[in-house]
Amino acid sequence: MFDRINKHVLKHVSLSKEEIALFNSLLEFKKMPKKTMLLHEGDVCNFEAFINRGCIRNYYIDEHGAEVTLQFAIEDWWVSDIASFHTHAPSNMFIETMEECELLVLSPQTKEALLTKVPKLERMFRLMVQKNLTVLQKRFLNTITTTAQEKYIDFLYRYPSIPQRVAQHYIASYLGISAEFLSKVRTKLAKK
Repeated sequence: MFDRINKHVLKHVSLSKEEIALFNSLLEFKKMPKKTMLLHEGDVCNFEAFINRGCIRNYYIDEHGAEVTLQFAIEDWWVSDIASFHTHAPSNMFIETMEECELLVLSPQTKEALLTKVPKLERMFRLMVQKNLTVLQKRFLNTITTTAQEKYIDFLYRYPSIPQRVAQHYIASYLGISAEFLSKVRTKLAKK
């Protein structure tokens, strides 16, 4: 159960067997069915979850009542509303499982205990935040500087397994286009 997360952690920091054992002991294993809401808008996010198996999406509902996908997360990724988790403020988003998921979860309390007992993990979490910010900056830039076709090609390059795992209308939502327009883009690309 801990093999995947331990490999993930050890890519970022060196830990002793005792530190790994402590880390694993603080993780809560959760198996969640498909279409489970892990977080609702207005609730405080009380978890950071490592995805051992499955696919999750973060989204919000815009002023027209449409769901706007912010992120997909799959195996070896962490999912949370970082702002809500750290400030204890109500979340502006929803987090939902797209497949049956196996998660390894830290609460604010267990994360704080972990970082106190194994300070080296501060580095891992800092690197994860930096990587996440880099991805977000690239996404924002792509949103305003590229065509729908270029966005879709970039999405396929960055996340090749996601189109087989989620419905096309979620991908369209992520790209900021309608499902109908995404269908036209896909047809055009298929003809090339």
